[in-house]
Amino acid sequence: MRRVRLSIVGFGTVGRWLAAAIDRRRSWLEAECGVDLAIVGIATRRDGFVYREGGFDIAALLDSVAARRPLADTPDAELWHTALQGLAATESDVLAEASNTNPREPDPALGHIRLALDRDMHVITSSKGACAVAAVDLAALARRHGVQFRMESTVMSGTPVLSTLREGLAGAHILTRMAEGLDYPAALADAQARGYAEPDPSDDVEGHDVVAKARILAAVAFGRTVALDQVVCRGIGGITSGAVQQAARDGSRLKLIASVRSLAEALEIRVEPVALPLAEPLSRVEGVMNALTIETDPVREITIIGPGAGPEQAGQGLFADLVAVLRAPRLLG
Repeated sequence: MRRVRLSIVGFGTVGRWLAAAIDRRRSWLEAECGVDLAIVGIATRRDGFVYREGGFDIAALLDSVAARRPLADTPDAELWHTALQGLAATESDVLAEASNTNPREPDPALGHIRLALDRDMHVITSSKGACAVAAVDLAALARRHGVQFRMESTVMSGTPVLSTLREGLAGAHILTRMAEGLDYPAALADAQARGYAEPDPSDDVEGHDVVAKARILAAVAFGRTVALDQVVCRGIGGITSGAVQQAARDGSRLKLIASVRSLAEALEIRVEPVALPLAEPLSRVEGVMNALTIETDPVREITIIGPGAGPEQAGQGLFADLVAVLRAPRLLG
């Protein structure tokens, strides 16, 4: 059975969920993927990069984090001050990058991902910021090194939309439109309390989070890198209750819509509130739910609706990407 070494950079709620899922489903991973998967590296802002060649006891690792015990106290562990130093000095087969969820900031996640790909590691990530800026370049770098770069959880967390675009609709001419369940700022407090909205309210209200997702969709669907200033963005901060009520009287609902479409040689990306007729699937998403409508030439219209946020959902997106890497014909060497 092949031994596969995994390092996780960013051990917050998403990274810990991934580790727990690996521990919980170890027998399934062995049977399904034919691997003995060991978590050998963990990086946190407080502890730095902690590496144990023999692999961590995951249950003990999670207990230590919960009790706020230093991970460097783990027997036989080595310590580096930063994730970059640790990744450069140690050996892993796969990097799970979950350190940065700020949709406007590519670093430090981008640096971690580039280093890992340059060292022939497969990379799975939940970092919207890094992928919005550099998904096309990172995918090309991965191809040059013969490894995989996957980012399923960056758009709709555990709901599989990128794999649908990349694999299920390979070769199709595509237009995408995405709606988030959040209607207007009054809903933000509850969403943040549940861990669904971004910690900085402006990321949701001003549309920054949706802009990052739209840029990632452009990279996957069209293979294009879109600069931030190429996106037309108008958030939901100016929506009044009167506007919501007027839309209802008109038989529609206001939703924050991201649209990505190919126009001749250019892409048009818009993020803005749109009054949608109630018959449209995108008008009916609520709360944490997101919806993506994909229009293509051979299959016309496909709508995917599912959770778009939450640590469990993002963790599942990472886990699904990990399984895809482990199932690949070329895993090592």
